[in-house]
Amino acid sequence: MVKDKTVFVCSNCGQESVKWLGRCPSCNEWNTFVEEVIRVDAKTNRNFNTKTVSVPVKINDITVEDNEARIISGDHEFDRVLGGGIVKGSIILVGGEPGIGKSTLMLQLAVRLNTCKILYVSGEESKSQIKMRYDRISSEPCDNVYLLNETDVDIIFEHAEKLDPDILIIDSIQTIYNKNLESSAGTISQVRECTARFQQYAKTTQTPVFLVGHITKDGTIAGPKVLEHIVDVVVMFEGERNYGYRMLRTVKNRFGSASELGIYLMQQNGLVEVDNPSDILISKNTMNLSGVSLAVVMEGLRSIIIETQALVSSSAYGNAQRTTNGFDYRRLNMLLAVLEKRCNFNLASKDVFFNITGGLKIDDPAVDLSVVCAILSSLVDMPLNHECCFAAEIGLSGELRPVPHIEKRIAEAEKSGIGKIIVAGYGLNKLSLTNKKIEVVGLNRIDEVFRHLFG
Repeated sequence: MVKDKTVFVCSNCGQESVKWLGRCPSCNEWNTFVEEVIRVDAKTNRNFNTKTVSVPVKINDITVEDNEARIISGDHEFDRVLGGGIVKGSIILVGGEPGIGKSTLMLQLAVRLNTCKILYVSGEESKSQIKMRYDRISSEPCDNVYLLNETDVDIIFEHAEKLDPDILIIDSIQTIYNKNLESSAGTISQVRECTARFQQYAKTTQTPVFLVGHITKDGTIAGPKVLEHIVDVVVMFEGERNYGYRMLRTVKNRFGSASELGIYLMQQNGLVEVDNPSDILISKNTMNLSGVSLAVVMEGLRSIIIETQALVSSSAYGNAQRTTNGFDYRRLNMLLAVLEKRCNFNLASKDVFFNITGGLKIDDPAVDLSVVCAILSSLVDMPLNHECCFAAEIGLSGELRPVPHIEKRIAEAEKSGIGKIIVAGYGLNKLSLTNKKIEVVGLNRIDEVFRHLFG
C-alpha cells in the first residue's frame, strides 16, 4: 500500500522541504512554501511508442536539417516568433491573461495546419463551445482537428497513442492532473509532473506539444519556475482588453531568437495578422495638432513606428499632476527634471499628461526624444512636422545618446514614407547613409533639437 507524503514546495522555484520555511534556500524568496500531499506509485512512468529509435550519433554526423525540421504553420507572425516554424519534438508554453485570446490563437493555428493531424485537448471548455468558436473564425471544413475533453493525463496519452497526432495542444496545463498524485489539479506538483510527462512524450515521439498556461496577478506563468526550464519555448500573449491589438512575445526559445514579436488584431472573426503595424498605430487626424510626435522603437528585433501624445497645461490645483499611459511614470519624471535643469523650461507648475496610442507599453529608451519633443510641442503649442520622427535616448545632462539597431530604425522610417528622422549625432558618420531617401539629422543636445524644430 502506498502511503501519502506531505511536503512543502516553493511556488517560485519548485524546491521541496520536509517542513515549512519562511525563506526558500534555493531562490531566496520569502513566504513561497505551500503544503502539498503527494502520492506516487510505480504507474507514473509510462513508455510511449516511439517514431524513431534513439541511438548514439556522432555530432559530426548530425545535420541542421535533421536537428531542426520545422512545420510551417502558415501564420507568418507565429512562425517568425518561433524562429521559422514549429520544431518537431519541441514543447511550447503559451502564457497569457484570461480572456486575452490564447484559445483562439491555438484553434486558429490548428485550423491552418490542414496538412497535420492535430489533437486538441481542452480541460476548460466543452466541445460545443470550441465548435462555436471555430464557426466564428473559419467558414471552411476542417477534417484534421480532433477535440478531446479530458483532464486525466493517462487517458490523454491513451488517446494520443491511438490517434498518433502530428501536433498535440493542451488547453490548459493547469487543468490537467495525474491521478497518482493526491494534490488537486493546478498545484505545483501536478503542473510539474504533468509537464514532465508531456516533455517525455514530445521527445520520444517527435510530436510538438503546445501547453496553454495561465498567469498570476504578477504577470508570471502560474506554477513552479522550473516549468519554464522544462519547456523548449515560452511565448507570452499580451495586450489590453480595451484595445484590439495583441502581441505574441518570445520569452525563451531554444531554436531561435528570444527577442521576436508578433502583432495581431483581434476582430469578430478571430485574430488577424498585422504585417505593418506602423500604418495602424499612427493616427491620420493629428497632423496639425500640437503635442504629437512619432518615435521609431524596437519591439524585440522588430522596428515599428508609434505615436506619442502629450498635453501640458497650467495646474489648477496645488500640486502638478503627472499621468502616463504606456510609458514608465518614473522615467517621465526624470525627463521633466532634465528639461527643468538643463534647458530652463518651467514645468514644475504644469500638469503633464502623456499617452502612447494603441494601448502599447514601451520600455525602449529610444522613445525618450519623442516624449520630450511631444511635451515641448504642447508647451509652446506648436505642432511638429508629421513627416519627422525621433529615435534617441536622453541622458541626465541633457545629451542625446545613440540607441542600438539604428540602421533598422532608419530603414523602417524610410519604408513608412517619413522624410526626416532625428537621432543622436555621436557615431552617425560610421553609418552607411548613401542612397537613402530619408534625411537623417544627428544632434547632440535637447536645446539643439528645440532650435531645430521651433527655431
